[in-house]
Amino acid sequence: MTDGFIRVAAAIPRVKVADVAFNTQEIESMMVCAEGQGVEVLCFPELCLTSYSCQDLFFQQLLLEEAENALFKILELSRNLGLVAIVGVPYSYQGMLFNCAAVVQGGKLLGLIPKTFIPNHQEFYEKRWFSSSTMLSGEHIVRFCGQYVPIGRHQLFCLNDVTFGIEICEDLWAPTPPSSHLAIKGAEIIFNLSASNDLIGKYQYVRDLVIGQSARCHCAYVYTSCGYGESTQDIVFGGKSFIAENGRILAEGTRFSFRQELTVAEIDVERLRAERRRNTFFAKSYEMLASNDRCNIVDIESAGFSESSFALTRKINPLPFVPREEDLDFRCQEILSIQSQGLATRIAHTKAQSVVIGVSGGLDSTLALMVCTHAFDCLGLNRKGIVGVTMPGFGTTERTYNNSIRLMNALGITIREINISDAVMLHFRDIGHDPQKHDVVYENAQARERTQILMDISHQVGGFVVGTGDLSELALGWATYNGDHMSMYAVNSSVPKTLVKHLVRWVAVNVADEESRKTILDIVDTPISPELLPADSEGNIKQITEDLVGPYELHDFFLYYVLRYGFRPKKIFRMALRAFDGKGETQTYDEATIAKWLEVFFRRFFAQQFKRSCLPDGPKVGSCSISPRGDWRMPPDAVSEEWIKECRSLLQQTLSSEEPSNTKA
Repeated sequence: MTDGFIRVAAAIPRVKVADVAFNTQEIESMMVCAEGQGVEVLCFPELCLTSYSCQDLFFQQLLLEEAENALFKILELSRNLGLVAIVGVPYSYQGMLFNCAAVVQGGKLLGLIPKTFIPNHQEFYEKRWFSSSTMLSGEHIVRFCGQYVPIGRHQLFCLNDVTFGIEICEDLWAPTPPSSHLAIKGAEIIFNLSASNDLIGKYQYVRDLVIGQSARCHCAYVYTSCGYGESTQDIVFGGKSFIAENGRILAEGTRFSFRQELTVAEIDVERLRAERRRNTFFAKSYEMLASNDRCNIVDIESAGFSESSFALTRKINPLPFVPREEDLDFRCQEILSIQSQGLATRIAHTKAQSVVIGVSGGLDSTLALMVCTHAFDCLGLNRKGIVGVTMPGFGTTERTYNNSIRLMNALGITIREINISDAVMLHFRDIGHDPQKHDVVYENAQARERTQILMDISHQVGGFVVGTGDLSELALGWATYNGDHMSMYAVNSSVPKTLVKHLVRWVAVNVADEESRKTILDIVDTPISPELLPADSEGNIKQITEDLVGPYELHDFFLYYVLRYGFRPKKIFRMALRAFDGKGETQTYDEATIAKWLEVFFRRFFAQQFKRSCLPDGPKVGSCSISPRGDWRMPPDAVSEEWIKECRSLLQQTLSSEEPSNTKA
């Protein structure tokens, strides 16, 4: 396991019915292929050594002995490989025949796991040949392939600090799958050796089962079902393979293939552990299990996979907060509805006559204003009850000012314009500050003046102030304490900047009328800025937020994995390199750039917690929130030293790797 990732694979070999020698060659070739791809655990289909569809040939002693001989050969091959292989094999014991998964590594047979739920309905007649694992009560040690090995359904295997369990085909379909028990006992990955024939609609049903079980158990689920070569006497096996993680498919194989199929993916085990730690029902489920229902844990020696040679191939979304294109319409409508209903409920509860909002011509205030209009429309209130206040100051540009006025006019709200320059200059005189000194006092005085104006106007009109700040700004502390940091209800407080941009664009295209659409789209294209410093000589925005604190798409990426999963900097760095590799729609960032802004993120995230400790109310819209009353409870005096130390180590490594070598040829 490297940075919490383990590479696994689901194999679908070609088979010939009862031709054990051919089947063994196929399995061996796929083991060698998987080893070459850095796979650590490789799972084959049910009864792959003999083929699943042998029927009454399973009663033949020759077939059973040839299967054991074949497993001998696989054990010999495994001595020269590092991976763990899970192979389907029949095993005869105490007058019964069991449909087993054999776990193989380094020449050792580590365990036999029999199938528990034996199907005997419709096209399946397995009870004719096989017995259930429930026939084996207690612990059993058997001799197979010249080795003593545990057999039973309650077995877990631990490889490089990763624990996995195994079930077979029909086990997944049962009301109480063995994998649920195994997951509660500690299995983080479940492997399923299957032989599932193809029918109309069955593929999607099985896919949904795999997704659902991985979500329910907060585990990864690796499923592989036999394909080409199985008997087509009455049914067809098209070959199915899925690798799912916590309710999401990471990879799936090609169906109806006439070739070997190897489906490979990296499982993020640390992500699964983070999910389990958050959910109290996992601990409760463990408590409810019978104390005598124990699992045998088999420790597997590390194969010595090199962390430095591990190259992440898993696709990682660089914009984890942004819905996928196919879900964008539904998700954006859902988010806007959550925000609007939250605000509408607060308006109704307080019996407010109006709401007051500062409109700057930027992304955040535009989204918040759209939430206000939607809430008023839902309540059947006149939009004139929305008081939009534009407050030009020292850094306000013509572009943002004009956009704010046009937008408010188009939406039909009440407009107020109050220039803050004179009031701020008077304040500077009162406190003895030189207005030519463009420092933090210069900037924050403007933000606090604007907040004071909004608060006082809200009292004038019998309403309350709607906050516009977003999740990204609050995470970085990019807000003036008791300035734009404060409001009576903050509708954007759990919406990150990358999502704000997509939401505002979606509103422009799908909700706004023709008059406001052009204005909103121009706002989307406007550089992000607090406009607290004077514009340049041509009247353009001079103070660009992302030049100062870093790209929001990077910070939102960091934020997601810190809040959602608690990943350490080293792992986030590795994932960011993969996510921002230039193969998607986002910008490419090199190692040094990512390491630099990662340190900035952690430094600011820790240092600015005091602002988040007293946030106003606001609706949670996604899985991440920093409300001090809900999802994020952090002491403001926490020390960031360990996180910063790791970030600086990453930066030093990247700078060292970029230095030219002094070695002479």
